[in-house]
Amino acid sequence: MRIAVIGGGPGGLYFAYLWKKRHPDAEIDLFEQNAAGATWGFGVVFSEQALEFLRADDPDTVEAIAPQMESWKNITLNLRGESVVIDGVGFSSIGRLKLLTILQQRVRSVGVMPRFDTVIQSVDQLKGYDLIVAADGLNSLVRRSFETAFGASVTHSTNKFAWYGTTKPYATLSQTFVATERGNFNAHHYRYAKDMSTFLVECDAATWGSYGFADKSIEESQAICEDVFAATLGGHKLISNKSVWRNFPWIWNERWSHRNMVLIGDALHSAHFSIGSGTRLAIEDAIALTKALETDADIASALARYESERKPIVKKLVTAARTSADWYEHFPAHMALGPLDFAYSYITRSGRIDDARLRAMSPAFMNSYAAAKGRS
Repeated sequence: MRIAVIGGGPGGLYFAYLWKKRHPDAEIDLFEQNAAGATWGFGVVFSEQALEFLRADDPDTVEAIAPQMESWKNITLNLRGESVVIDGVGFSSIGRLKLLTILQQRVRSVGVMPRFDTVIQSVDQLKGYDLIVAADGLNSLVRRSFETAFGASVTHSTNKFAWYGTTKPYATLSQTFVATERGNFNAHHYRYAKDMSTFLVECDAATWGSYGFADKSIEESQAICEDVFAATLGGHKLISNKSVWRNFPWIWNERWSHRNMVLIGDALHSAHFSIGSGTRLAIEDAIALTKALETDADIASALARYESERKPIVKKLVTAARTSADWYEHFPAHMALGPLDFAYSYITRSGRIDDARLRAMSPAFMNSYAAAKGRS
């Protein structure tokens, strides 16, 4: 089978690696428009299990990635100069470029040589392939070329965000909420290397307008954010890498394949950065697609299986992500709460964690919360 993979992100790289490893005679061409060492953003974060979902089928890849990850067991929320620690909520992170480099090495190890600096401008360039795997991200050429066929929808959250880095390493995944005279900001910050952290700045539309960010250069916006979060940065600067203001895009497709083309990762669906699952979803899509293709020799049947088996799982997580994002859309109102009430509102925002689960997961926090509420 001849397969074209468009996109050299985690999903595209992992599918190419996995299929070629299992089917050495397969012909796979992977096309990536950027250079091998190019990426935007800084670190990516995973839940506590990180890549454990890979261990049963692919322990070698887990062993390659895991030593490069930073891990911690708590979340820290900072509000009005007070900090609340929510224990037992573990995460791991890794630099996005480091992750891509590892996956590039994996894909080369099985004989797939990614074609970097190669732009696919039309799917007509890919005639002759039995299967086209569109792992080409939020702005997917394949999805945009066949929007009606895929049942594609693209909407945007109203909040604005800019993705920075900083040389200040943070002990845990942290959220810092700051009220200024002109509006409210939130920063999502966590270390992804010993000496580097992601520092994602978010604000509501009213604050963004009040500061006139629409008319500010990247450098001017960065300076304002450094001033707003001066105490949090502790003398460190923000680092920019295509750190422009964005609205988070919600991508969804009712149909996951069209003819011999199939979508995976951000080309197919997006999950808000507040739940940290985008990279994992892309890799899991690659695994699900591989298994479906191995189960059904007929490509059309395999693609239908991929959608029918994977879609309910993704839809459940995306629904939780939308609920989480809605909390952030109203974070200035939540900031009026006391620190413990604010933390409780935050940790239960997605609807996936009830009091029983929270007591088991975060006993120290729940003991403090119960004491403050006068409950035993």
